[in-house]
Amino acid sequence: MSDTPVNRKRKSRGDDYIVQGSILAAAVVITKVIGVVYRIPLTNLLGDEGNGFYGYAYQVYAFALMISSLSLPTAVSKLVSARVAVGQRRNAFRAFLCSLVFAVAVGFFIALVIFLGAGAISEHMMKAPLSMYALRVLAPGLFIVAVMAVLRGYFQGLGTMMPTAVSQVIEQIFNAIVSIVGAGVLFDIGARAGKERGEELLGPAYGAAGGTLGTVVGALTGLLFLLFVLWLSKGSIQRQLKRDRTRRRESWSFLVRALVMTAVPVIFSTAIYNINQIIDLTVFNHIMDAQGYAEQEYMALQGIYTGKYDPLINVPMAIPYALSSSIVPSLTAVVMAKDRKRTHYQIDQTLRLTTILTIPSCVGFIALASPLMVLLYNDGSATPANLLMLGAVVIVLYGWSSITNSILHGLNYMSSPAKNAAVALAVHLIAFVLMLTVFRMNVYALVGSNIVFALVMCFLNQRKIHRVCGYRLDFVRMFAKPFLAAAVMGVVTYLVHLGLDRLIGGRVIPTVIAICVAVAVYVVLILRLGTLSEDDILALPMGARLLRWFRKLRLVSV
Repeated sequence: MSDTPVNRKRKSRGDDYIVQGSILAAAVVITKVIGVVYRIPLTNLLGDEGNGFYGYAYQVYAFALMISSLSLPTAVSKLVSARVAVGQRRNAFRAFLCSLVFAVAVGFFIALVIFLGAGAISEHMMKAPLSMYALRVLAPGLFIVAVMAVLRGYFQGLGTMMPTAVSQVIEQIFNAIVSIVGAGVLFDIGARAGKERGEELLGPAYGAAGGTLGTVVGALTGLLFLLFVLWLSKGSIQRQLKRDRTRRRESWSFLVRALVMTAVPVIFSTAIYNINQIIDLTVFNHIMDAQGYAEQEYMALQGIYTGKYDPLINVPMAIPYALSSSIVPSLTAVVMAKDRKRTHYQIDQTLRLTTILTIPSCVGFIALASPLMVLLYNDGSATPANLLMLGAVVIVLYGWSSITNSILHGLNYMSSPAKNAAVALAVHLIAFVLMLTVFRMNVYALVGSNIVFALVMCFLNQRKIHRVCGYRLDFVRMFAKPFLAAAVMGVVTYLVHLGLDRLIGGRVIPTVIAICVAVAVYVVLILRLGTLSEDDILALPMGARLLRWFRKLRLVSV
C-alpha cells in the first residue's frame, strides 16, 4: 500500500484525474492506431515524395494550429476549473464564452493568412513549392479546430474528458476515410496534369492535398459532435448557473486578459515544440540541397521520416499527452487548496505512470523496429528501421517533457516551459547543424537533434519543479524498475519473434504474437517489482476489478 496522503473517501469524491486521463489516453491511442493504419495505404498512394509534401505542409499547419488553437484546451480548462473549484459556475461559463469569441477571431485570421500565403511559404520558406496545394487545403481546418479546442477545454475544465475523447475518435475515423479517397482521386488528377505540363511531382503534390482534405473534414465532424454534446448539456448547465450565488461577476475585459495571460505562455512553449520540427525540415532541405542532393532525393528521405517514423512514434506518445491534459485542471484545484502533500502525490503518480508506459514502448520499438516497418509499410530497407531504433528513446523523453510542462502549468508557473523550450531549441539547433554538416548524419540528424531537444527540456523542467514545490524523484521506483522490466521484456520479445519468424515466417503472425507476449511479460514484471501500488491500480478505470484479478493471479500481495 502506498503512503498516499488522502483517504479513499476523498479520492472517490472527485479526485479522478487518472481515470479521466485514461479515458482520453484510450481515445488518443485509438486515434493514433487509426492514424498508423490509414497512413499505410496513404503512404503507398503518395510515395515517399508525396509523403514529403504532405509532411512538410502538415508541419506548417501544426505550427499555425498551435498559434490559433493548441494552447486553448489547456488555457480554457485551467480558467474553468479554477472557477468551478470555488463554486463560481457563472464566471466559469463566462470564461468559456469569452474564449469562444477569441477562438473564432484568431482562428479565422490565421486560416486566412495561411490560405493566402501558402504559395510564398511553400516556395521561399519550405523550398518545396508544390507543398502549396496541401497547405491551402489545410487552411480552413485552422478555424474549425480553434472553435473545437475551446469546447474541449470547457468540458475538460468541468472534469470530464469523455466529450473530448469521443470527438477525437470520430474526427480520426472521418479523417482516415476522406484522406485515402481524396489522395487517390487527386493523385490521378495531378498525374495527368503533370504529364501535360512536364512536371513529374505534380501527381504526388495533388495526392498530398487530397490526403490533407481528410484533416479538415475530420475536424468538422468532431466540432459538430461537440456542439451536439453542448446542446444536450444545456439543461444541466442552466441549472448550475441558477444555483450559483456568486455576487462578483467577472468582466469580459478581465476574462480576455486572463485568457491571454494563461494562453500566451502555453503558446510559446508549444510554438517552440512545433517550430522545432519546421525549422529542422527547412534546414534539412537547404543543407541537403547545398550538399548536392536533388529535391526528389531529400523529399523522399523526409517522407520516410514524416510518413513512417513519425506516425509510429506518436502512438505511445498519446498516453503522456492525455495524462498532461487531465493533470492541469486537477493540479490547479489542488494548488488552490494549498495541499502540498497532495500536490507531490499527484506529480509523483503522473510521472510514474508516464515512465511505466513509455519505457516499454521505447524498448519494444528497438526490439521490433524492422518487423514493424515490414508489417505496416512492407518496407524491409534499413533506413526506416534504423530511424525507429535510434528515435525510440524520444518516446520517453518527449513524454516526460510533455508531462512536466503540464505540471508547471498546473503549479501556476505558466512561462517556465516556454523559457526552458527556448533554451532547448537553441542547443538543439546547434546540435542539428553539426550533425548535418560535420558528421554528415543525413536524415538521422532529424532524430538525433530531437533527442537533444527533449533531453534539455526534461532536465530544465524537472529542476524547476523541484525548486518551486520541493518534489524529489525516486529514481529506483521511477526509472530503474520500469527499465529492468522493459529490458527483460525486450529480450523475450526479440527471441519470440526470431523463433516464430524461422518456424512459420510471414509479416503478420510473428510480429503480432511477439507484441502480445511483450505486453503480458511486462505487466507481470511491473506488478511483481512493486512499481504500481494498490492506490495506483485503484486510480485506473475499473481499478477495483483489476486489483482483484491481480490478487487472484498472485501478481500483487494480498
